[in-house]
Amino acid sequence: MGRSRRIDVAVSPYPVDEPATTRLLDPSFEENGSEPLGNGRRDIWNGPRDFEQLPWWRTPSVFWLLGPFAIFTLAFGGVIVPKLNLILDLVCRHYFADETFLDPGRPIILGSDNPQCRIPEVQKHAATFILVMNLVTGGLSAIVAPKLGHLSDRFGRTRLLALASCGGLLAELVTILAAKFPHTVSYRWLILGAAFDGMTGSFTAGSILCASYVSDCSPPSSKRAVHIGYIHACLFAGLAFGPLLAGYFVKWTGSLLSIFYVVLGCHTFFALFVGFAIPESLSKRKQLAAREKHDKEKRRRVERVGSWLSTLQNSNPLAPLRILLPTGPGTSTRLRLNLVALAICDAIILGSSFAAGAVLVLYAEYTFDWGNFETSRFVSSLSLVRVFVLMAIFPLVNYFGRVRPAAKKRKRFGVIPVDDNAGADNLDIWILRIALLSEIVGCVGYVLARSEALFYGSGMMTALGGLGSATTQAVVTKHVPQERIGQILGAIGVMHALSRVVGPFIFNGIYAATVESFPQAIFVALGSLFGVAFLCSLMIKPHIQWDEDGAVETEREEGDVGQRAFDTTDEDQVRIQ
Repeated sequence: MGRSRRIDVAVSPYPVDEPATTRLLDPSFEENGSEPLGNGRRDIWNGPRDFEQLPWWRTPSVFWLLGPFAIFTLAFGGVIVPKLNLILDLVCRHYFADETFLDPGRPIILGSDNPQCRIPEVQKHAATFILVMNLVTGGLSAIVAPKLGHLSDRFGRTRLLALASCGGLLAELVTILAAKFPHTVSYRWLILGAAFDGMTGSFTAGSILCASYVSDCSPPSSKRAVHIGYIHACLFAGLAFGPLLAGYFVKWTGSLLSIFYVVLGCHTFFALFVGFAIPESLSKRKQLAAREKHDKEKRRRVERVGSWLSTLQNSNPLAPLRILLPTGPGTSTRLRLNLVALAICDAIILGSSFAAGAVLVLYAEYTFDWGNFETSRFVSSLSLVRVFVLMAIFPLVNYFGRVRPAAKKRKRFGVIPVDDNAGADNLDIWILRIALLSEIVGCVGYVLARSEALFYGSGMMTALGGLGSATTQAVVTKHVPQERIGQILGAIGVMHALSRVVGPFIFNGIYAATVESFPQAIFVALGSLFGVAFLCSLMIKPHIQWDEDGAVETEREEGDVGQRAFDTTDEDQVRIQ
């Protein structure tokens, strides 16, 4: 049980080389899409079974989520720069209010150009305050996000997704009060807003709950990675268009505060829509089954270690990471290696995109003497290319790599493809490796770039890395049973939150230490991190899964699959049973 093994007669009701048509004719295989009975049972995806008789407006789908999530990410991306400027102005106002040399003839106007704030003392205070806010939000979200993910397996996704947005709503409300009444509400109250945001999981919880919802609605082998890619495309679209739309809106209204009212409205709409309009993706039957399994595990843990020690273990902020190292029936060392490798890859890919983004902008402005227009154009172009890769190229790769081969098999043999949670397939692994290689090549290009054209080209090369995070999140859900998807993505959320807290310290520190001697050092460090992620991707093996019910984990190597009677392509590209 502790090590991987291939399917053979001892653990499967079928011989290894048994044709799929024989399995289809076996009466033990249920027509409703479940699994064959016996020890060879596999985790067949049965997402739509509970919603077959419902009308379309009560049937969960990824497309229900795309519109609201796009609005959510537009608000997230659009408020970044205005909030930084607002904090700078509020800190500056407070700084000069404490000084005796405040010039009454040059008042500090929120959202306006205040040259008196461009002094090292104000910049230092503002940077420190922003750092404290990030630590509060990131630290709390690292604790709360995985708990929400785990709870969502037992109580549904949509209500908790609405709850995750409520923290941002309260944070923007505090921001509006601090900006509208700066003499009454100190800017330090913004830390309370950051705490509200972190207490509901912040953007980290929103993203992992969205990925959990999509995983519930999407067949694991044929569509899940593409659909999660759509969610990531919404994120990059928000980062591309959000600042642009926010800038035009502030210019049109003539008030910096106006954009925060819009963001407040976006959070309110998102919370209400996902909480009451979007169909729940987990049926009551699955929620009750997950609760029952959780209660059994809790009782076993209490019997084994005692109630007080069990409570102490669960209060550990890093306790959610335990699912990356599962033990017990159906697990193995190979499964644990796969999960840890995928978590590291995802943390590096997504964490670096957030942590190194600010340093990338600083480097470009320092090296090429760019202004706000050139920098905004570069960031928007980079985000748009990522959107194109995820919305256009990724579906094409999935079509020619999975859907079309499955259609040929169906036409040739007259069998129906069945999706199951069978771990990563070969296409998943190669997409991840290519994405990481593109990031490495892009970092090398950044180091060597001495012209704007080469710098742009290097950035466009790194845009292919957007495939990596969508792939890792989809693949990690294919390693675990369906009732643990929220829990495993919650553990990934911990890694995201920690990388958002620790990453800026590392990258900003490296850039500050080397900007005078070798400013490209930041890209050497970034490329090295992606090199580590690429080495981790080499450790990932296909067709590994956590089979709790059958207590059987299978590892089918390419040579064995090739011996099947009709297998001319990778069998797991929508397995035929």
